[in-house]
Amino acid sequence: MSEAINKPRREPVTKPRRDYGVMSFAQTVHYRLPLAGFVSIFHRVSGGLMFLLLPFILYMLDQSLISEISFEYFKGFVSHWFVKLVILALVWAYLHHFCAGIRHLVMDLHVGLDKDSARKSAVGVFAISLPLTLLVALKLFGAF
Repeated sequence: MSEAINKPRREPVTKPRRDYGVMSFAQTVHYRLPLAGFVSIFHRVSGGLMFLLLPFILYMLDQSLISEISFEYFKGFVSHWFVKLVILALVWAYLHHFCAGIRHLVMDLHVGLDKDSARKSAVGVFAISLPLTLLVALKLFGAF
């Protein structure tokens, strides 16, 4: 019994561990974000874009409804290529935000939370919103 008391204690074997600190902005370039992460980021960006441009859209709608002359003025204004790009950005923002919002609502019901289902639903968001945006772009720029 006295032998057990006098035995030196062994230190536990520790493996060297990586030190995970706060990520710097320069490290984000090398970080591999999953597709669901991109959907989430674009969902926030599209919501912010729509929020910021909503007063501009409402002002243009209000001014275009004043008279036929103001409507013709805004019709000419919207025919400029840069304004069409802004409209296209808003269309993409709406379509992406709508599709990603439905995805998030389904996930709130605890459906599709595993890694594979989340990746498939993220692909679905892009597979629906991007072709619809392309169709609007073709129509907006006069392809048909």
